[in-house]
Amino acid sequence: MTNPYFPLLIMAAAAAVLAFAGLGASAILGPTKKSRTKADNYECGIEPTSGHLHDGRFPVRYYLVAMTFIVFDIEVVFMYPWAVAFDQVGLFGLVAMLTFIALITVPYVYEWRRGGLDY
Repeated sequence: MTNPYFPLLIMAAAAAVLAFAGLGASAILGPTKKSRTKADNYECGIEPTSGHLHDGRFPVRYYLVAMTFIVFDIEVVFMYPWAVAFDQVGLFGLVAMLTFIALITVPYVYEWRRGGLDY
């Protein structure tokens, strides 16, 4: 009889082999031409120009969209366990989730009216 952790060990070894094989393949097959643009720091697509630094303006739209995504992503994370245990939580769980959805709808409507979801 084999150890019950043996399949887990095989899966971990296969994952490690695939990860290192992918890294090795990208190092061998990937483009190696260096340029100034590739060596530049990249941060969220915002070019750090001197004009923005001197007048104090910094575009924060990217960060607002990211925070909006995080809020609604967390909403989905809370809804998964509720959906899985829907028949066990009964009426209390239904009322709790409807209250949660109502409370999360308020910032969604605010963000929508403000134009934060338009691009």
